[in-house]
Amino acid sequence: MQKLSLTQSLQQKLSPQQIQFIKLLQVPTVELDTRIEEELEINPALEEGKDEEEEKEFDAKEEFADEYDRDEPNLEEYLHDDYSGYKMQGDGGGNDDEDRELPISVGSTLHEQLISQLGYLKLDERQTQLCKQLIGSIDSEGYIRRELGAIVNDLAFSMGIESDEEELENLLYKIQNFDPAGIGARSLQECLLLQLERKDPQEEVNQLAYEIIDRCFEEFSKKHYDKITRRLHVANEDLLKEAINMITRLNPKPGGTGDEIVKTQYLIPDFLLSNNNGKLELTLNSRNAPDLRISRSYAEMFEAYDKSDKKDKKLKETVTFIKQKLDSAKWFIDAIKQRQHTLLHTMQTIIDFQNEYFQDGDEGKLRPMILKDIADRIGMDISTVSRVANSKSIQTEFGIYPLKYFFSEGIATDTGEDVSSREVKSKLREIIDSEKKSKPYSDDKLEKMLNKLGYNIARRTVAKYREQLNIPVARLRKEL
Repeated sequence: MQKLSLTQSLQQKLSPQQIQFIKLLQVPTVELDTRIEEELEINPALEEGKDEEEEKEFDAKEEFADEYDRDEPNLEEYLHDDYSGYKMQGDGGGNDDEDRELPISVGSTLHEQLISQLGYLKLDERQTQLCKQLIGSIDSEGYIRRELGAIVNDLAFSMGIESDEEELENLLYKIQNFDPAGIGARSLQECLLLQLERKDPQEEVNQLAYEIIDRCFEEFSKKHYDKITRRLHVANEDLLKEAINMITRLNPKPGGTGDEIVKTQYLIPDFLLSNNNGKLELTLNSRNAPDLRISRSYAEMFEAYDKSDKKDKKLKETVTFIKQKLDSAKWFIDAIKQRQHTLLHTMQTIIDFQNEYFQDGDEGKLRPMILKDIADRIGMDISTVSRVANSKSIQTEFGIYPLKYFFSEGIATDTGEDVSSREVKSKLREIIDSEKKSKPYSDDKLEKMLNKLGYNIARRTVAKYREQLNIPVARLRKEL
């Protein structure tokens, strides 16, 4: 039996202004200009430039609105849910701001380059179709990851072409002779062998390099050079070093520069910090404080319609449009100002917390600091601090650093003090840089060395920090 019931609940819902502020807060300086240009384009009531009577204009607009509200018909009669509120480009339609892509430069892709090389082969129409299917299966790194049997099935079902793995493999060998060297490989080992095959086999070092990958690939990947020496009966250690150096210079991703779009980003600091005889002075990048104002012509237009006697449908729509644009412009300006205030307040709090570090840039003076430490001090939510720290950077006298660089966990020492994990990582890198590469330290050894220095740290934490520093395990750091 069906029943109708009425329930009452409280739900927290972000206002349009809050949504606008959140989006603007996470935009880095380098993208702010573009975001402002978009708003200027869609809102004619918003203008660039500084006006000495800016506040007067705001007051005038509010006065016009108040006077119009007192007249009949009331302005509220024009406003409906479909019109009211701040409608921002991208609101409710996903993360358009975050997913914006850079312009694509004109040029040939990896697949186009490979297909153009098909013309050098004397293939019939059927073989050309098979080769195009193989080329289409090559990924952006230059590899064919799919089994040839699966490609055979694709050809049968999608194109109605019967083939087998042997025929495809013969055609694949032809494609593997294309440029760049190593293209169309099905594994890293095959990729390296394809590149070594193009070197002069008469030279001893080339021959040894090929044998190392062909017969001792697993030993090479694990840097078990003593096993390679015994298995290949290498008597000349210098020759082995030369062969290994040659292999390490090969390209493991031959398609990496093919159809990939390299996104070059220039790091533009959001904050500038100067040290004036021990006094730290923080300023916001001027690009974060653009001069924006309400259009005087739109305010005057609102005043003109206020004095008009015509209250027809078209006039109502016009008044609604003008009012919406004026409100949107003011809300956008307020959001930009609030963004500036929040950025400065958050960064100043970080500087106060890490004052000793910012005096001279000594990593050892970085205090343990998490998002909650700053959020509590500025009286804001952790998510707000996270948005500021995640995409912003600061220029200091000792370099440009992302804000998240200054956040780290705390590690207890023998003296009972907490030190920043950044300091521990710095010490860990220092120890590894000074080790003998013929006998690199294991994680167990690194743990003991750090413990002797007073850092109470477990082996698994050593491994975690080592991975965060992009330092491989001991056996992969080993050199001849």
